[in-house]
Amino acid sequence: MHAGELKPPPGAKKARKRLGRGMGSGLGKTSGRGIKGQKARTNVRPGFEGGQTPLYRRLRKRRGLSKAARNIGIFRRTYAEVNVGRLEERFDAGAQVTPDLLLERRILRKLNDGVRVLGDGQLTKALTVRAHHFTAAARQKIEAAGGTVEVI
Repeated sequence: MHAGELKPPPGAKKARKRLGRGMGSGLGKTSGRGIKGQKARTNVRPGFEGGQTPLYRRLRKRRGLSKAARNIGIFRRTYAEVNVGRLEERFDAGAQVTPDLLLERRILRKLNDGVRVLGDGQLTKALTVRAHHFTAAARQKIEAAGGTVEVI
């Protein structure tokens, strides 16, 4: 058997309905739509409910965003997160840690809306850390090690 001899199994390909091609075809004149009435005519617009008051008119108008909508993330900031344990591994004592340096050393892949420093891990070196947000635990650990915290 060759590639040119391949064909689909019998019954796999079905011919489309050819509408309006004469009375002998069985789908001539009204093309299988019957006579008159809504279904015999062109499409009904979206949202049409057969004359019943449609849903968009039954519901009241709501303008603007609710407080709940704002809280689901439309205005939420997404921070790139780094733990103090990673700073301990990657930086020497007295180093100044900045978001750009974190990107450069591939500790973070991208900055998003800023950098948040989290308190997981131990820190023994005095570091100057500049970031957009610090958790209470991270702030406490950096300051306990003799470092300083700078909020950008």
